[in-house]
Amino acid sequence: MDASGVAAEEDRLEREILEVGRELIERFPSAARHPVRALDERAIAASTRDRELRAALFRLVDVTPACRSLDELAEHLAGFAAEIEDRPPSLEAAMRAADSKPGRLALGAAVAAGVRHMARRFIAGDSPADALEELRRLWQAGIASSLDLLGEATVTSAEADRYAARCDQALATLARAYADFPERPVLEHGPGGKLPRADLSIKVSALTPLLRPEAPRRGIEDATRRLRPLLRRAHELGAHLHVDMESLDTRESTLELLFELLSEPEFREGPSVGVVLQAYLRDSGAELEQLLGFSGKSDRLPPLTVRLVKGAYWDHELVEARQHGWLSPVFEHKQESDRSFEELSRRLCDRARTSPESVRVAIGSHNLRSISHAVAYNRLSGGLDAAIEIQVLRGLGDDLAEAAARAGLRARVYSPVGDLVAGMAYLVRRLLENTANESFLAERAAGAPLEELLAPP
Repeated sequence: MDASGVAAEEDRLEREILEVGRELIERFPSAARHPVRALDERAIAASTRDRELRAALFRLVDVTPACRSLDELAEHLAGFAAEIEDRPPSLEAAMRAADSKPGRLALGAAVAAGVRHMARRFIAGDSPADALEELRRLWQAGIASSLDLLGEATVTSAEADRYAARCDQALATLARAYADFPERPVLEHGPGGKLPRADLSIKVSALTPLLRPEAPRRGIEDATRRLRPLLRRAHELGAHLHVDMESLDTRESTLELLFELLSEPEFREGPSVGVVLQAYLRDSGAELEQLLGFSGKSDRLPPLTVRLVKGAYWDHELVEARQHGWLSPVFEHKQESDRSFEELSRRLCDRARTSPESVRVAIGSHNLRSISHAVAYNRLSGGLDAAIEIQVLRGLGDDLAEAAARAGLRARVYSPVGDLVAGMAYLVRRLLENTANESFLAERAAGAPLEELLAPP
């Protein structure tokens, strides 16, 4: 195709992106349907306008689980508030309340309740069993879920054993619960065959304390003895097991581990398994080739699900590279990551269209442009809507998931569970993402026009 033909195709795609974006925006739930969520959004948006207030909020959230009393929590709030020069009236009142013992107790109780409330925005429950009511509500609304057990990397074998046991129990809990859920054809069928109802996301770094780039085989072999039983359990229960991708230094070991296990004859017929591809990495295109190469040569019956995301460890990767004098492994500008995301989504959609038995596509984003682009490109290329799944994080993409479901698209909410201490790092990351001034969420809240939200990166 010559240059004029390519330009015409791109113009056609941009028009389709606008149509898809408009279709989704029209199906967003109104604030009146979710008044508490709307109040949360206004409170978080207020914090973004003042850097000192935002920093104090995050420090308070971070310290809350470590406080031994309401009195101590109130003292922390007063201390953080004292560092803010232009304090709003509510913080002035809080500082006055902290001057007395009864006032500190009341203030501490209010702060603890507020942090718990905010945590529940992003965390579905303390345990899989606690989250079942929410998972059922989502399923009835036409939205699937992927459950994630909160907790950072393990440091002992005993912790890894406990994590594996929790995963095993979570799979059983989910399989029992979803067996009683009503039929949802959009969520249960795709071009590559039947889709599991129960879906659990796991972290390899939590399955072994030995995952180190300088000695990868030790970590791979240690994680294998815990991951293999989980694959068997998922296959037995008809569940999907999704392997999350974390920092770059564990990526190659994670892929090697996964490819080795999935190549074993025992797992030819299942379970359904997925992996994450991070678009903010400069070499994400080469990683996609690895994934497509494996899925294309594998004789496994369930297609490999690839969850395409921007990436959640940008700060970590950038700081580590600068400390060592390395070239940054991540794109340093949002537009570059966005363009990478679109290129990777095209390649995934092309493979899913031509070889649905090898790959399933999951578009993990809260960016209206990124999602609209994937859906529009897939449609214009002759793909079915059922070939794409829209995935969002609980607490950030709820409205987007609801709009996608109303539009007849398959949507899934990534739903973490765990106590507040285990989930604190996760909670702070989500708050940072929610308050980022360059995010689609912030732009939409600020009233940006549709054409601006859907503009090419």
